[in-house]
Amino acid sequence: MWFPAYVALGSNLDQPLVQIERAFTALAQLPRSRLIARSRLYKTQPLGPQDQPEFINAAAGLLTMLSPRELLVELKRLERELGRAAPIVRWGPRVIDLDLLVHADAQISENDLTVPHRGLPERNFVLYPLCDLAPELLVPGHGRVSQLAARVGGAGLVPLTGAPGVP
Repeated sequence: MWFPAYVALGSNLDQPLVQIERAFTALAQLPRSRLIARSRLYKTQPLGPQDQPEFINAAAGLLTMLSPRELLVELKRLERELGRAAPIVRWGPRVIDLDLLVHADAQISENDLTVPHRGLPERNFVLYPLCDLAPELLVPGHGRVSQLAARVGGAGLVPLTGAPGVP
């Protein structure tokens, strides 16, 4: 059975635009999954320490046969393959960050897996790219993406590319 899933992408090291494109390419290669949509790219301010480069953020829409746990394992594998090292500082700079945002209507709260992603309802750098792909998506327990995005506003986001597209 195929499930819709959404992944946030972020980078602020080693040519972030290149890193995001590499991540989209890697997501398209995931087993038992299909990359079906990608948001435009956004330049954003860092969430944590401000003495680091700006981020490039985006979102990917997938159809997957992987469970939320299996997809998380694959995303962590891709992060390692794409050069992510453990951050020295929480919310510090990184080559790539891939976060599972939503997996169908799953609601999971475990130590190492929370779906929908814990920060999704408050983070405009996640909501605006996700809104490019699925504005009417109902985030279990939180509401529609478009409503969440309108509530947090777009301050600090700079779109870098035109309309979202299909890979």
